[in-house]
Amino acid sequence: MEYRLGVDVGGTNTDAVILTEKNEVIAHTKSHTTPDIQTGITNSVNKVLQNVNFDKSAISTAMLGTTQCTNAIVERKNLNSVGVIRLGYPATLSLPPFTDWPADLVKALHPLTATLHGGNEFDGRKISQFDDAEVTSTLEKWRGKVSSLAVIGVFSPVNDEEEKRVAELAHQLYGDNFPVSCSAAVGSLGLIERENATILNSALNQVMQRTADGFINSLQQAGVSAATPYLCQNDGTLMSIDYARQHPILTIGSGPTNSIRGAAYLSSLENAMVMDIGGTTSDLGVLVNGFPRESSVAVDVGGIRTNFRMPDILSIGLGGGSIVRQQEDGSVTVGPDSVGYQIEDKALCFGGDTVTTTDIAVRLGQAQIGDPQLVQKKISLEFAQKAAAKIKAMLEESIDNMKTEAGDVDLLLVGGGAIVAPQTLKGVGKIYRDSLGSVANAIGATIAQIGGEYERLYTYDKVPRKEALADAQQKATDQAVQAGADGSTAHLVSVEETPIAYAPGNTTKVKLKVVGSLHIAGQ
Repeated sequence: MEYRLGVDVGGTNTDAVILTEKNEVIAHTKSHTTPDIQTGITNSVNKVLQNVNFDKSAISTAMLGTTQCTNAIVERKNLNSVGVIRLGYPATLSLPPFTDWPADLVKALHPLTATLHGGNEFDGRKISQFDDAEVTSTLEKWRGKVSSLAVIGVFSPVNDEEEKRVAELAHQLYGDNFPVSCSAAVGSLGLIERENATILNSALNQVMQRTADGFINSLQQAGVSAATPYLCQNDGTLMSIDYARQHPILTIGSGPTNSIRGAAYLSSLENAMVMDIGGTTSDLGVLVNGFPRESSVAVDVGGIRTNFRMPDILSIGLGGGSIVRQQEDGSVTVGPDSVGYQIEDKALCFGGDTVTTTDIAVRLGQAQIGDPQLVQKKISLEFAQKAAAKIKAMLEESIDNMKTEAGDVDLLLVGGGAIVAPQTLKGVGKIYRDSLGSVANAIGATIAQIGGEYERLYTYDKVPRKEALADAQQKATDQAVQAGADGSTAHLVSVEETPIAYAPGNTTKVKLKVVGSLHIAGQ
């Protein structure tokens, strides 16, 4: 018998679960997140292992979902200095890199930029002739001044040969291990948004190195040395540690997607709305055919407009630790600030002096946590009812905002803060809860498969549709294998074909996704 270990690091709690080969949960735990990620992971792993009696070497795989990359961008901390090479001279000079970026984030990256010859039109024709010597000269000037490189070619998703050549030249000058991000492997069509995503990917290199090393060290300290480690992507799938080191931006948004996948597993539903209520926020997403619905619009990450794939998630400042206040006019506010991982020190029901949504749930009999007597003494029934009405209204509004059609939806309610939600909500047909819902995120991380995605413009008048789709599926499969999938198990899960208006030759944007089982060495 082999087992799998899943860990999810949130802003408030770090959850860990152990599953069997048949996806049966045999142990789970929840502990507070620590300022340094490694200590919190180690604590949770050690704690969950105390609940099992098999040899640790039987754990074959370990999965980590983390918000470290998201936090680094939001907090502007621990980011690489980035050199940005755009291939598109002279056509793209009117809008230079970092246009419309927050000044504090630009400052944190210490960037150097250059727009050089190269790039393509949408049909593959050259904008200008790529020049090896020009690239080499630029890289020589930057030697020792940047710690990572972002390379962006105009329409590189159509032809990425020039980007790959820049990476090759950079490795010749800076060494094989120097981090280079090529935009065709990061973002979608649309130069500026793809460029932004690629720059962020480059900036996150050392954050991901520290996260990956911390996870591996935590596993070794806990004695789980035989497990193959994986990180969670933001589409509900996994990637190998090596792939994650090259594509750290793909972890952004992975927390909510883990919860969505975990909720799907617990409910056996493939289409529903999912709400994950944590300690600080409530994240709302949509389950479509067993996977999170992807956002169809450009997504802001830390104030930067990007177009790499992101789940369609709505987050509101409502969690189990959200602070509840009465205003001078008698109204009640909830959040967005939260006591977070300090809830057991600050909430009334634990002997603290701060009114939280958890205290409201305890006062109204929705939860049996801490000492109810402490809450009853300090919170009147009228105040608790006003707070509950506010919580209900906030949840109902967020559900309504995520709907794409009229009518009631099924809601899967998960997360440690789910106790603050009422039993009924307007616009919801049935609410599904599960005793393991508080660790749905870690479950989602543990059951995930490896995914691969490919997007490109095809001219169907030149390349027959059947041939184009087969090519795209092979490229997506290749990407999944690079991320750690067993190629023989890779199968198609979604295809999107979008005709491009005004483009000649029946030009169509094809976006295709495959998933496969983990490739375990020796099997």
